[in-house]
Formats: sequence, C-alpha cells, structure tokens
Amino acid sequence: MREAASAPAPTLAARATIGDSEFDRDTAVTRRAPGVYDIDLSAGWTIISAVNGGYLLAVLGRALADALPHSDPFTISAHYLTASQPGPAVIRTDTVRTGRTLSTGQASLFQYDEEGGEIERIRVLASYGDLDTLPDDVRTTARPPAFPPMNQCFGPEDGPAPVSGSSAIADRLMLKLDPSTLGWALGAPSGKGEMRSWFGLADGRDADPLSLLLAVDALPPTAFEIGLKGWVPTVELTVHVRARPAPGPLRVSITTRNLAGGFLEEDAEVWDTEDRLVAQSRQLARARLS
Repeated sequence: MREAASAPAPTLAARATIGDSEFDRDTAVTRRAPGVYDIDLSAGWTIISAVNGGYLLAVLGRALADALPHSDPFTISAHYLTASQPGPAVIRTDTVRTGRTLSTGQASLFQYDEEGGEIERIRVLASYGDLDTLPDDVRTTARPPAFPPMNQCFGPEDGPAPVSGSSAIADRLMLKLDPSTLGWALGAPSGKGEMRSWFGLADGRDADPLSLLLAVDALPPTAFEIGLKGWVPTVELTVHVRARPAPGPLRVSITTRNLAGGFLEEDAEVWDTEDRLVAQSRQLARARLS
C-alpha cells in the first residue's frame, strides 16, 4: 500500500465482527417460505426520512444470498420504484438460472399502504458466484485514487452541526472525506462532480461483499460539489463486486461527468487496503435544479 494512502483503522473499544454487527443485524432477513423473506427496515439507515439505497441493496443482496446456491454477489442491478420507509417489508425472490460458477436471481421488496396493500419499492436482478474461486490474474489500467491520510480528512463529526435529519446513517458510518471534495460544506462547491472518502462501519466491522453494496451509495452526492442542494434520489444502481475486500478501511471515489435533463450519473470505485479495486458501480439519479 502506498504511503500516502496509509491509515490505521479507527480505534474502538470493541470492534464488531462480520456476522455480529449492527449492519448484519439490520440487514438480517427471516425466511417465511421458500423465496419469501420478512424484514423490519431499520430507521438507523435513513437519509432525511427515506431509507438509504445502498442499505436496501444490501438487504436484498442478503435475501438472494440465501435463496441462491452461491453466496457472493458478482453483479446486482436495482431499480428504485418508490421511496422505502422504516418498518415492515417483505422480499420475494425468484431463481432465474443456476450453473456451476454463477447463479442468477431476481428479487423485489414490498411495503404496505394504509389499507394493507403491497407497494413495490425496489426490484433487482443479480448474478452470484464464489469470489474465493476467482483467478489472481489482474490486468488493469485502473489506479487507486490519491487520498490524504485519514487524519487529514474530515467527517460529519468535524462540522459545526449535522445536516438536519441526516444523522441517522451518519452515526453508523466512519466517513473521512477528502478536503478537496468538501467545498460544498463550506459554501464554496468546486463545480467538479467528485466525492472521495475513507469508508468503514462505525462499529469497526470489516467490509465484506454485502457491505460493499452499501459503500457505493453511502457518501454525500456529487451533486453537492456541482453546486446543487437537496435530496438526490437513485433511479437505478448497478454494482459489480470484483473481490473480497481485505481488512481495514476502504477508499471510495465517485465522479459525475454529465448532468442533463435533471439527471446525473455517479460512477464509483471502491479500493481496499491492498490497493485492489474491489467494487465498481454506476447509478442514475435525479437532481433538483432549483
């Protein structure tokens, strides 16, 4: 790992472990019947009043990991149909195809209206495999983003006050943002669609393939550095998980090249402590222009 990117994991009284953490408990699903799962969506992963899209993707990803013969998401594409709220939800999965190295499934998450009718919130199509069986051969032109050390970056706790209504998910994350992408927080956005941050879970749990689904959608939106304000709801999000991440904090880099017609794309890369590109994503989001 390059010296400029070196940073120790946060000091914690007791580090949570994979399988025994707040993230694991809040994404746990209960199998009601084959392919049908219940969950109570936690209010701890909300932005304003809506449940974060990366957390939702991890919830659906966990259900598919149980329903399919393979446990690791390789690619997962989600369409966000209506805003999810904290509370009861049901997930219905369907196996599309199973093979020796890959299995494909789809899943939808539903919540309930005042009359008890189901409202579809999100629908995904995903292919799963076993990351541990992939060959080590890497041929790439991708390079890790240049990051200041963690002690030279800034998180929500370093600001004068949290953004109203946004602290629920922030309390569960370890975010340390690159100062060069923090102009928006000082009232002077750079005009560049860039956001970079060290990323981890606040309880110290190391990353795994399911938490990578959260990582790609957990930073402040690039729209803030473009000079826009307000909620930036996801329309579609596709994530490619490339490798099982090494222990320690991740580096997440997100860029936007094109804002047009009230929509923008966000391209994310997630790098681990061994300088490996462990996840990539692209999402289409709606931007408020006024």
